[in-house]
Amino acid sequence: MTRGRRLGIDFGVARIGVAVSDPDSILSSPLETLIATSPDLWNRFSEIIDEFSPVEIFIGLPIHLKGQESPSTEGARTFASELQSKFSIPVVFIDERLSTVSAQKKLKEAGVSSKSSKKSIDQMAAVEILNQGLEINGRANRE
Repeated sequence: MTRGRRLGIDFGVARIGVAVSDPDSILSSPLETLIATSPDLWNRFSEIIDEFSPVEIFIGLPIHLKGQESPSTEGARTFASELQSKFSIPVVFIDERLSTVSAQKKLKEAGVSSKSSKKSIDQMAAVEILNQGLEINGRANRE
């Protein structure tokens, strides 16, 4: 695996959670939640890209539990395409079927109330997506 930071993105039509890894791609940290409809969305992504210089971006692909794609899936694909064309950074889709559920469970275990977790759930889902991507990369390098 190439050394460098990676981003994890939990795309949603309202909010976009962003997480970042350390340069050795060992640790994942929540970064921020962006408003998907903000006129400054792409400017903020540009700032994130400039600050962290990611070598790869993992984007959660929302697929129904039975494996079917949904309108949200197409939205994530469109977003990923635009992101890749603007910044020329490789994008990898990660099956995110249970990322939000897992993030909610971890926040609850940490004692974060449901009301408080609304502010961080998208970031934590992005961490879950990033962790899955890093794990997949790690397995590929071991094989």
